[in-house]
Amino acid sequence: MAGRHSGTSTDHGHSHSHSHSHDAPDLAVGRLPKALLLAFLAICGIATIIGAVVLFPSSNPADRPKASFAAPGVTFPTAEVVKVLPKCPGSQTSDPDSTGAASQCAELDVKLLSGASKGSAAKIQIAPQTASSGLKAGDRVELIRIPAKGSFPATFSFFGVERGQPILFLTIAFVIIVAAVARLRGLLALVGLGFAGLVVGKFMLPALLQGSNGVGVALVSAAAIMFVVLYLAHGLSLRTSAALGGTLLGISATALIGLYAVHGARLSGVADDSSGILSNQVQLDFQGLLMCAIIIASLGVLNDVTITQASAVWELRAAAPEKPPPKPRGSAMRIGRDHRASTIYTIVFAYTGAALSV
Repeated sequence: MAGRHSGTSTDHGHSHSHSHSHDAPDLAVGRLPKALLLAFLAICGIATIIGAVVLFPSSNPADRPKASFAAPGVTFPTAEVVKVLPKCPGSQTSDPDSTGAASQCAELDVKLLSGASKGSAAKIQIAPQTASSGLKAGDRVELIRIPAKGSFPATFSFFGVERGQPILFLTIAFVIIVAAVARLRGLLALVGLGFAGLVVGKFMLPALLQGSNGVGVALVSAAAIMFVVLYLAHGLSLRTSAALGGTLLGISATALIGLYAVHGARLSGVADDSSGILSNQVQLDFQGLLMCAIIIASLGVLNDVTITQASAVWELRAAAPEKPPPKPRGSAMRIGRDHRASTIYTIVFAYTGAALSV
């Protein structure tokens, strides 16, 4: 009884010490693989810190790119829609000559809510597709105000619809659902997502704009994000460390394949109007920017594959510790093959959905 009680106490204490890692089953891991994994992660962590220090963008205003989004004096005031004028008669006809006429009929009556012309009314022409998107009185839009010059008064044109309110509602609903379902772990994942946004906004983009190597910036950013996101979302455990090691190796492989794809296919990195406008404003390595996009886009898939595969291996081995290693390993590989196949569909369908208009 004493021996049994002692064993129960030991098991309870051991389980409590690992309660932060999804209550993962206790799994004996050899010293050598554990040491190799932790040494690899330590080297990657040190390299990430050194890379962040070397590539961190300068805070000196003189080092920032000199570019402006609009001409001097141009502002972007907010306005409230008072009335949406109907389309011209015949705008739904298939006559190609009616397209131009329809574009002259879709207009908004608005009241300026900010800027130098606050309180005044204006009539703004909009594209037919914007008029048919459901705009109604009370909606808010953003305008472009070109200041008065000589005898010409200030003019206004349509810039976009303000979508802050629905996006805020969706964000709040998302946080509530995550908190209700995933609880603390889900909220920690959201904190990790916020950290990832800081890395992209405060490190990656400024470093690229100041001429840093695109691949180096992408690798440092991706590694920093994964170190924080994985441990926050899944806890400090050897299981998470194994997933992190696989993710870092996947990031390296993605960088190598991306380098070959970008340079082998002679991709410029300038593929749309936004990139074209940006290329005229700042001196930027667009191939490096494309490499960053490839590596950052791969993080979600890599994270999904590595953490679930690590969990599958862990659970299989813990469920049958008496079986020789080849049997759990074979089962894990079969799970991995199914996961890889489904991931291919995920990537292709995500791209297809994003590119339907093309």
